[in-house]
Amino acid sequence: MKIIIINGPNLNLLGKREPNIYGNITFESFFKNLQEKYKNVDLEYFQSNIEGEIIDKLHQVGFEYTGVILNAAAYTHTSVGIGDAVKAIQTPVIEVHISNIYKREKFRHESYIAPNVKGVIAGFGMQSYELALLSFINQ
Repeated sequence: MKIIIINGPNLNLLGKREPNIYGNITFESFFKNLQEKYKNVDLEYFQSNIEGEIIDKLHQVGFEYTGVILNAAAYTHTSVGIGDAVKAIQTPVIEVHISNIYKREKFRHESYIAPNVKGVIAGFGMQSYELALLSFINQ
């Protein structure tokens, strides 16, 4: 089982950025713990602040991997291109968000990705990633 977590813009600042919303743990630290907990899963991580790099990564993994866990961050609400890339690939994608996007600004309530994914998990902090991973493991 090969799963990749793809994070979008500003998620490289987790642990520093708005800890009241995103917590105070870095993603790298969280990811290492996830790898230790799920040793039987080939788990990778990719982060970019650049929309085209996220699309390129989806194209690269989208026909070979078991699953993609995608937190496109702000691109969720703006990127038709990422939504189209998710639609174009065969690998199932789960959209995740650390915060409950429906308790935030109205523009965050729309996702250009959600219509093309297996499911959406939002509002459980970093655990949102683990819930998505468990969905792939238990399928």
